[in-house]
Amino acid sequence: MASERGALFDPTFGGDFIAPLVGDRAWVTAMFDVEGALSRAAATVGLVDVGHAGIVTTAAAELGTSTDITRLGLDAAAGGNPVIPLVTMLRKAVSPSAVPPSAVHPGATSQDIMDTALMLVSRNALVAIEAALDDACRAARDLALAHRTTPMAARTLGQQALPTTFGLVAANWASGLYRVRTHLTAVRQACPVQYGGAAGTLAAVYPHGRTIAAALAGELGLAQQVAPWHTERTAIADIACALGTAAGSIGKIAGDIVSMSATELGELSEDAPGGSSAMPHKRNPVAAITARAATRRVPGTVSTVLSNMDHEHQRAAGAWHAEWESITDLLRLTGGAAHRIATSLGGLHVHSENMARNLDATGGALLAERVTGALAPHTDRARDIVTARCAAGAPLDTDPAITEFLAPSTVRELLDPAAYLGHAPELVDALLSEQHFGTDNTTDSKGSA
Repeated sequence: MASERGALFDPTFGGDFIAPLVGDRAWVTAMFDVEGALSRAAATVGLVDVGHAGIVTTAAAELGTSTDITRLGLDAAAGGNPVIPLVTMLRKAVSPSAVPPSAVHPGATSQDIMDTALMLVSRNALVAIEAALDDACRAARDLALAHRTTPMAARTLGQQALPTTFGLVAANWASGLYRVRTHLTAVRQACPVQYGGAAGTLAAVYPHGRTIAAALAGELGLAQQVAPWHTERTAIADIACALGTAAGSIGKIAGDIVSMSATELGELSEDAPGGSSAMPHKRNPVAAITARAATRRVPGTVSTVLSNMDHEHQRAAGAWHAEWESITDLLRLTGGAAHRIATSLGGLHVHSENMARNLDATGGALLAERVTGALAPHTDRARDIVTARCAAGAPLDTDPAITEFLAPSTVRELLDPAAYLGHAPELVDALLSEQHFGTDNTTDSKGSA
C-alpha cells in the first residue's frame, strides 16, 4: 500500500504524518474491527451467541495487530480482495473455542467489510487532517490580525494592480482553510456503514438485516445507512471531492508563499528554509513547496474516483476495487499537504519593509487609478494623460499636464498606498468573524482523536 512504499518520500511531502492512519496495518485493523463489530451486532438479534461474539471480537483485535500483511496480500490475490482469506483466518482462530463459522462474517459480503473498513480508515484520517487544517487556519488568522493594515501590492494577472493589505491576503487564506475543514468535518460525520449481503438485499439475515446494520453502525461510530450502497458511490465521491477541494485551497496558499518568497519580491520567508546542494545562498520555502507538490497529485486521483462511480448492476467488476488505493492516496496526499502548509504558515516571516519597497517600484503607477479619479473633474483627458505618463515611466507629480490641475503635494498624497486600502481592514474582520473553532471538529467516542 501507499504508506509502505513511501518510506523515502513521505517525510518530504508530509505523508509520514498521516501514513500510520492509512497504511496496510490501518486497513487490516479496520477490517478485523468490522468483523468483530458485525458479530456483536448480530448477537443483538440472537443470530450469534453473545459469548461467541466476545471471542470473535478478542480474536479479531489480536489478529489486527499480528497478521502477516505480506502473506494476507498474497492470499488475497486469488479472490480479488483480502476479506476472503481474512475471514478464513478469523474463523480458524476462534474454532478452538467452539465458535461456529456462522458467528464470523454473518450475512455479509466482502464488499461490506471493505467499504466499512474504508469508512473507518477515512474517518480516522480525516480527524487528523482536520486538526492540521485547524493549525494552518489559526496560523493564517494570526498573520491576518498582525498585518490587518500592512500595505502591499495586490497582483492581478501577474502584474501589480492596487494596494491591498497582507492581512487581507492572509484572511482569505484562513477563510479557504476554514471552509474546506468544515466541509471535511461534515463528510467525516456522514461516513456510513455498509451492510447489504450478497446482492444488497440482506436476504441472508432477513428479517433482522436492517436492525443488524443499525447496530453495526453504532458499534463502529459510523453513520447509519438508509439502504446498502454497493453500487451507489456518492459517499465515496463526497470524500474524494472534499479532499480535492482541501488540496486546492492548500495549493493556492502554498503557491502564494512560494511566489512572495522569490528573491525579487522578498515579502515572505519560512522559519526554517531549505538550502541547495549547489548554491549556498538559497533559502527555499520548502514546506510550502512540498505542500504544493503533494496537492498537485490530488486532482488526477479525484478524477479516478469520479470516473469509477458508474458501478454496474449490483456489484462492480473493477470500479469498486479501484477505489481502495485511490482514497488511501487522497487521504495521504491531502493529509501530508495540510501538515506541511501548517508548518509553513506557523513559521512564516513577513517582511513589511520589502512590501513597502515593492509598492514603490512603479514610481506611483500603482495608484494611477486614484490620480485619474482626482484629475477627471478637471479634464476629459484625465485617463489619457495619466496613462501616457505611466507608459513613459515618469513620476506623476512632475507631469505638467497633471500639475496644471493638481498640486504636486496633492498628487503625492494621492500616491500614498496606505491611504488607498479601501475596505481591506474591514474585510479582514468580516472574514475572521465567520470562523469558529472548538465545537465542530470533534468525533464521537468510537472515533479517533
